[in-house]
Amino acid sequence: MNYLSTRGAAPIVSFEDALLNGLAHDGGLYVPETYPQLSKAQIKALSGKTYQQVALAVISPFIGGWLGDEPLGNLIDDAYRDFRHPAIAPLVQSGINQWMLDLHCGPTLAFKDLAMQLVARLMDRALGERGRRSNVICATSGDTGGAAVAAFAGRACADLFVLFPKGRVSDVQRRMMTTSKAENVCALEIDGTFDDCQTLVKALFKDSRFRDEMSLSGVNSINWARVMAQTVYYFASAVALGAPDREVSFTVPTGNFGNILAGYVAKRMGLGIGRLVIATNSNDILVRTLGSGYHETSSVHVTTSPSMDIQISSNFERLIFDIVGRDSKIVCGLMNKLAKEGSYQLDEAVLSRLCDDFDAGSCDEEETLLMIKNIYDVSGMVVDPHTAVGLAVARLHQEPATPMVVLSTAHAAKFPSVVQRAAGVDPQIPAQSRGHWDGHENIIPLKNNLCEVMETIRYKTHLTAGTIR
Repeated sequence: MNYLSTRGAAPIVSFEDALLNGLAHDGGLYVPETYPQLSKAQIKALSGKTYQQVALAVISPFIGGWLGDEPLGNLIDDAYRDFRHPAIAPLVQSGINQWMLDLHCGPTLAFKDLAMQLVARLMDRALGERGRRSNVICATSGDTGGAAVAAFAGRACADLFVLFPKGRVSDVQRRMMTTSKAENVCALEIDGTFDDCQTLVKALFKDSRFRDEMSLSGVNSINWARVMAQTVYYFASAVALGAPDREVSFTVPTGNFGNILAGYVAKRMGLGIGRLVIATNSNDILVRTLGSGYHETSSVHVTTSPSMDIQISSNFERLIFDIVGRDSKIVCGLMNKLAKEGSYQLDEAVLSRLCDDFDAGSCDEEETLLMIKNIYDVSGMVVDPHTAVGLAVARLHQEPATPMVVLSTAHAAKFPSVVQRAAGVDPQIPAQSRGHWDGHENIIPLKNNLCEVMETIRYKTHLTAGTIR
């Protein structure tokens, strides 16, 4: 399996190179040359399998000839060994023909753990085989950073730099990034928004000299391996609800578009998915895009669901690449227009293809709090604000005959003040995860300035190596 860039100017590479590069050298995102196909018989055979067994069957075709089933299976088993539920991603019924997919059973209580724990092991293995060490860069709106710290802390071949926006993550989310005692982890607090952090990361990769000097790699969902790993829980949950003999729809709280893109990839692989519903808070750029085809950024609204406080959904580029017939010239034109003017217009044919698979809806702050209260009053379940957004939007798009799965992307304990305000309860942190954010915080505060970020990474890299220059 080989990988190409959405922008068309970077060389075609192997899975290992796509994994370690993160972002293609032309600024594009890696996608597989073709999507591997699973037949109905192969999908049906996943019924009754463990999550780890499903992961091996789904991921193996993307890896190509790099790892055989036994070493890949061992990495998968190790990645999910410490999840607190044996199903890894259990389904919980939340309404008539509606289920929540609990994706917060990992060490940092968020869906990012399901991909990050595996990606860190894959990356460490690939670096070790090549005798290399890499600086892994990560921008986060909250959950990705903590998941990256938990996955990469103490890894043999990687140092991790996490960029997070000052004052725009919850206390629990911040402490997950800043209390690690691992010497190979560094938390950079940026005076700006998540979009600023993400823009800085892209600029670091765009500077070829700095990228090569620092041996940069990335683990945001711009890294294809993250999307690949997330396709697994679409297969596992759909099969549990009757696939491939009936379709299943999914509603996904959406920020950077990687989580719901994984559902689209699963559908392209042959999984019978009915609708993919984009759920957003008041930062509703994707809802507006599906309504008119006009994709225009605006100011970021601070909400109680901070992981969705995003205006630039990077993985949307991968979807656009597909629906314009993989024409990289069109993609480059749209992305250049977005960078220069803050907007672009999709033509009617492209918009129609987009709406063939996706619906979208948004949920404001009042509706979010009301949903947290309602689900608690009716069922006793406590959900975080991102999941609440998904539940509220799902109710507007559910079809009676089709099961609807709402991705529950984070544990309520990560947002205790919001849940307390909405439902009057204090969500408790699971015992297995409490040790992940105890202790003194180590934070390097930085301005939203590329040169300052570069010099910090260079200094910390040389300090770790014992060769400060």
